[in-house]
Amino acid sequence: MFAIKRELKLNNKERSLMRGIAGFKRFVYNYALSIITASWDFEDIQAGDNKRLDAIKKVLTQVTMKKPEYAWMKKYPSTVYQSAFRDLKKAFSRWREGVAEFPAKKSKKKGDSFTVYKTSGIYPEKGQPALPFTNRVVIHPGKTIQLPGLKIFRLKERIDFICSSQTFTVSRTADRWFVSFAINAQHNPPIYHPCEQVGLDLGVKCLATVSDGTCYAMPHTTKEAKTKLRKLQWRNRNKVLGNKKLGIVVSKNAKKYYIKLARDYALICNIRRDTIQKMTTDLSRRVYCIRIEDLNVAGMIANHKLASAISDNCFYEVRRQLIDKQEHYGTKVEIVDRWFPSSKMCSKCGHIQAMKLSDRVFFCQKCNQTLDRDENAAINLKNAPSKKVRSARS
Repeated sequence: MFAIKRELKLNNKERSLMRGIAGFKRFVYNYALSIITASWDFEDIQAGDNKRLDAIKKVLTQVTMKKPEYAWMKKYPSTVYQSAFRDLKKAFSRWREGVAEFPAKKSKKKGDSFTVYKTSGIYPEKGQPALPFTNRVVIHPGKTIQLPGLKIFRLKERIDFICSSQTFTVSRTADRWFVSFAINAQHNPPIYHPCEQVGLDLGVKCLATVSDGTCYAMPHTTKEAKTKLRKLQWRNRNKVLGNKKLGIVVSKNAKKYYIKLARDYALICNIRRDTIQKMTTDLSRRVYCIRIEDLNVAGMIANHKLASAISDNCFYEVRRQLIDKQEHYGTKVEIVDRWFPSSKMCSKCGHIQAMKLSDRVFFCQKCNQTLDRDENAAINLKNAPSKKVRSARS
């Protein structure tokens, strides 16, 4: 499976349509969430979350949507509210398993998104099975895309090949709209990597240091973008985006400011994402076995002096992408035990000594080896004993 994401080229009318559909899904999600939580007060109802949501779905379609004040819901595809119920079921399932927190209500301040998909197939004759891909949308090469239940939209970047998909997710970042979909495709991973095994040490001063001497750094444009963001926030620190309870109308300057603010946040996010994607791809292409340390990121962020630098370097995202790219590039990611003294141990003689975080050079008191602190840790991760190493899949 491969995912494709393209930016939509919309006019004002199409933007209003996208915001309306996203608002429709947000309304249905919050509507179902409020009713199911209220139903828990009635102890005589014996039903699980899925059965309760199915009953709420019938109430929405057979009662609520038939009221005159909710006639606007019929303008949008039915798959929108169906996907809202599907997402809510998944959210409750993750909460019951202890993987995520209790589902919270959707807010337009946290971005807009919705999902549409093609549900019905075309049958050639009565009693005959459906033709292949009849329940999927065929996407032709070019700068246009047909969303099921909606119209044809323009793309800013062309699609160079013919493909098909069933589910399309439209999302908004700042004032830009994107569509993403998955296609069925097979990829044969490479069987040869120039390097057999390396250790990867994630740090604060440098994004990542490899045991072979390679160093990856976060570009200085991240710091420049954050400085620009801080100045923008300081100059507009008293700006208010309206208040319905107090009857304060949103000003045009406030709307412009919050759009610019969202753009600056998206720029910082894109710089980080681009840097980490390139780093993990380069490692996966040239190294077969990658060893990384099991870091306690939550505990490290608790230190307010390091929280900003650690957040910029995205330790967890680096680990997640390396694990996700194993099948695509034929690599193997291994996790070294959290308590393995990679930073305190000499990579030459194995002597362990105390090290401060401010000490950036490792000087062994036994064999007098002098080496960069992060490079020494990366070599130790590479040579870690097998009993201290586990597979990232487990």
